[in-house]
Amino acid sequence: MSNPSCAALLEAREHDPFSVLGLHAEGAGWRLRVLRPQARSIAVELADGSWAMLARRGGSGLFEWQGSAPPPRPWRLNVDGAIHYDAYAFPPQVPGDDLYLFNAGRLRQAWRTLGALAETRDGIAGVCFRVWAPNAERVSVVGAFNGWDGRVHPMATLGASGVWELFIPQLPAGALYRFELRVRGSGALRLKSDPYARAFERRPATACCVTPDSAHVWHDAGWMQARAARDWQAAPMSTYEMHLGSWMRHPDRSFYSYRELAARLVPYLVELGYTHVEFMPLMEHPLDESWGYQCTGFFAPSSRFGSPDELRFLIDSLHQAGIGVILDWVPGHFPADDWALAHFDGTALYEHEDPKQKMHPDWGTHVFNYGRNEVRSFLLSSAYYWLSEFHVDALRVDAVASMIYLDYSRKPGDWTPNVHGGRENLEAIAFLRELNEMVHGDFPGALTIAEESTAWPMVSRPTWLGGLGFSMKWNMGWMNDTLDYMAHDPVHRRFHHERLTFGQLYAYTENFVLPLSHDEVVHGKSSLLGKMPGDEWQRFANLRLLLAYQMMAPGKKLQFMGAELGQSWEWRAGEELPWHLLQYPLHDGVKTLVAELNRLYVNEPSLHELDFSAAGFQWIDCHDADQSVVSWLRRARDGRHAVVVLNFTPVPRHNYRLGVPLAQDYLERLNTDSAHYGGSDLGNGGRVSAAPVPWMGFPASLALSLPPLAALVLLPA
Repeated sequence: MSNPSCAALLEAREHDPFSVLGLHAEGAGWRLRVLRPQARSIAVELADGSWAMLARRGGSGLFEWQGSAPPPRPWRLNVDGAIHYDAYAFPPQVPGDDLYLFNAGRLRQAWRTLGALAETRDGIAGVCFRVWAPNAERVSVVGAFNGWDGRVHPMATLGASGVWELFIPQLPAGALYRFELRVRGSGALRLKSDPYARAFERRPATACCVTPDSAHVWHDAGWMQARAARDWQAAPMSTYEMHLGSWMRHPDRSFYSYRELAARLVPYLVELGYTHVEFMPLMEHPLDESWGYQCTGFFAPSSRFGSPDELRFLIDSLHQAGIGVILDWVPGHFPADDWALAHFDGTALYEHEDPKQKMHPDWGTHVFNYGRNEVRSFLLSSAYYWLSEFHVDALRVDAVASMIYLDYSRKPGDWTPNVHGGRENLEAIAFLRELNEMVHGDFPGALTIAEESTAWPMVSRPTWLGGLGFSMKWNMGWMNDTLDYMAHDPVHRRFHHERLTFGQLYAYTENFVLPLSHDEVVHGKSSLLGKMPGDEWQRFANLRLLLAYQMMAPGKKLQFMGAELGQSWEWRAGEELPWHLLQYPLHDGVKTLVAELNRLYVNEPSLHELDFSAAGFQWIDCHDADQSVVSWLRRARDGRHAVVVLNFTPVPRHNYRLGVPLAQDYLERLNTDSAHYGGSDLGNGGRVSAAPVPWMGFPASLALSLPPLAALVLLPA
């Protein structure tokens, strides 16, 4: 074929299809070209309303028409009886400032520029597709609307930005699509999902879905205004962590939708008194077994549970009930699925080229290249998307340690040092600081929470002080020490007493969350109840004691679903929680206790106002290792206090003298040994009087009966 551009087009290699396809002036006339390899006949509508046939060029799929007067813009085609507008009647519209910001790593709402965007051009509704693929020779939009044929809708390059664009008129919402890329050099074809897709087919299918703008009308203005004004450091925060697919299911084991869950989850959380719910990742992921932590759709709620607007309905319902929403977000890695982000345009685009930085050895996933501007725009925009479009109240950032250490889980010689020869990932650190500054600056009252498992300093301190800028950090040390201690038979706990006391040495170096998360009840670790030693009664008493210990210690709280049921076996992601256990008194007693603990924690300022300050905590006695008893005071800002006493042995302690600040009556506000929760009902009759007998440096003291394997909380009457 004499025209090189036509030849490149027919070989599906043309990077500038608008130079060949569509309408072009030639001499005194006009030429229209249309590429439809599967079409039998094509006609174009002329200005007078008549239709002119296009001629096929040879045996190719290229059709042409020539005339002295052009058809009206935008022109319509009749392709084998189907009438529609020609995509090549709509030239690219370059969003110049957005592309500049995107290439500079500063575009924080990139989903409004890239992906599949509903637009109207020249009065015609359609979808504008844009994708970043700087190293591709050619990119096309493919879908059922063009027989998944990459020759039909090749995209145009937008200068040096690396972004490709095509507007396809009259494409309806719900249309399935992908991008077909031809790799420069090798010529290999790659069929890829849209990195900015806002919806996908239900797994195991992986095509993207054109999504209309949201039609949801929010009713949470009161919540959002209160959130912006809330002093979150002094506010109670008790979080119910959950995996949406295994919390509750239909009798046929199918998933409840987001909307169906709203009717069940919201009243349940209100009943139990949680202030927040944390969803394990809801971003689209093809593999159920990844629990969402190997994400392929960073802008798409999982279609397992319904549409994006149904998720908005669930979050809106939670907000109207006074419950905050935390979303797990995973910027640390992405799966190596060939149809997703990995090696997107035939090169290491989102990941590192360096094999020593490219892969996570533990998970077989790719590490984001945080030093690439467009990758930062992508990740920052993802965070911005969930916070703005779904009114999420907090992002819990997964696996922060794997991001900030270049040698994370790598052997010597298997990692590349930074420019200073160190092990710190300087680009990831800069990204996390920028993320936190963005969230705190643009979303008043929204929080970021780091799952960071090392002693990296100042994770939850402001960036202007040199910190990473997170609001809070999971206290993995507290979790490990606590569960290790509780696993010991009570007769041996006296030898491990430091596990209860060591945490106070660093408790206020960060804004800590005390987590009993999903990671502790899977992979052979057993359930919380299963970790507890002793016979059945002792195991339940130990579990009640553990939950009370967590709620009364300084720090915000997180419990994984199933703990409130006294679940007997570890979490199974493929089935719902064992709700039938609640028919048994000991299991129902745990649920009753959890609700009471939450109410006490939320309503008593001394138990939450100074969670992050040493002024809110004072040991009464941390040295009674022989009897495995610890006791402390929790204080509010106005000086009010609560007395907490925990007996970690099954031996009752009578006339146990304890120093307290006031010589007055104290109410026994909580006793985990109450028969109401399944205990033996040993206690202090609900009220005890402190005598003016100095003890342990306090001016007064109580003589208490300490029930076995139990916690007491006493408040001044």
